[in-house]
Amino acid sequence: MYVPAAFREDDPAEIRRIIDAARLATLITATAEGLVATPLPLFLAEEDGRAVIYGHVARANPQWRLAPIGEALAIFQGPEAYVTPSWYAAKQEHGRVVPTWNYEAVHAYGPVEFFTDEDRLRDVVTRLTDLHEQPRAAPWAVTDAPADFITAHLKGIVGLRLPVTRMEGKRKLSQNRSAADREGVARGLGESAREGDRVLSALMRQDR
Repeated sequence: MYVPAAFREDDPAEIRRIIDAARLATLITATAEGLVATPLPLFLAEEDGRAVIYGHVARANPQWRLAPIGEALAIFQGPEAYVTPSWYAAKQEHGRVVPTWNYEAVHAYGPVEFFTDEDRLRDVVTRLTDLHEQPRAAPWAVTDAPADFITAHLKGIVGLRLPVTRMEGKRKLSQNRSAADREGVARGLGESAREGDRVLSALMRQDR
């Protein structure tokens, strides 16, 4: 990922926030048959001081059967928004402005491993479920379903483990613009009907 210095994010806490908020990620592997990509819910864990990503794919998905060439890539895309030049104070001053896009993203690289062990699969499914059910008033738990029903469903998935070798974090929030331009963008996004735009507006105001 191309990351200019102004947009680089190296803070582990911010990187984790982006990953946790992304909800649905994309796992990409290079194989002898070409690139393969699957949208997946993934979560970040820590093992012996090292970042590790977990998730699962459908057993019918050929991605896990195709031997990866080199490292896999997990993409966590955060909120994104179109930025119109009309929001810039510079538009009124000289007009030399163009549209752009603001967003947050994390790219995580590492050797992906796939597994079918039932206990490990149950742990991954439970942790994913707890992560996304936690905000609900009445969270659903894996143990709410009959044990034999869950066991049968575990046979239809394959777990994945990706020990992270490197991460690239990017927060493009108009940091390369003047304070007046940034305020105009934050105000414009904050007045948008799109929830993602309003989220970015709040992030821009926190980032000042």
